[in-house]
Amino acid sequence: MAHISQIENWFYEYGDDVYSFLIYYTGSIDVDDYVQEVFLKAIRSFHTFEERSNPKTWLLSIARNLVIDKNRRKRLIKFQPFDLLGKRHIQIDQSNPERTLLLDEVLSDIHDAILRLKQSYKEVLVSRLILELSVEETAIVLGWSTNKVSLTYHRAVKALQKNLNSINKGEEKDYEEYLPK
Repeated sequence: MAHISQIENWFYEYGDDVYSFLIYYTGSIDVDDYVQEVFLKAIRSFHTFEERSNPKTWLLSIARNLVIDKNRRKRLIKFQPFDLLGKRHIQIDQSNPERTLLLDEVLSDIHDAILRLKQSYKEVLVSRLILELSVEETAIVLGWSTNKVSLTYHRAVKALQKNLNSINKGEEKDYEEYLPK
């Protein structure tokens, strides 16, 4: 039963990451049942966990597969990032209302541009940008090679920039500080 104690520790350590991942992946903020199910599956499948693996990536893989399985049953795959980048990566100067309004518009445009991307691009952008996973961790979560993660990420960023250009149609907005380099 030591593994239950280990999973409990992981719940406290990685529960918020699993929760955030599920919000981005499902497009819903009502993911408490999913989070619970992820950790129940982790308890049941603990024997498959390899000690050399990162527990966070293992739990995120369980979360991703859980959503895919549920959506497969519904025949509906839905993705909608919630509060892109969580604004946690961006310093907001509350004393400058114009800047705050512009930031909200920019984040809304980025959100819309991401929604137009194909599923694999969305998955890699959420993993790399929002969850801040490494290439190796993203590969584990998505079940891809590291080369595929890098290539798909590069293509996703290019497609995101193209979508942003089509959203603005000549309107001057600077997205560079909000996008990956």
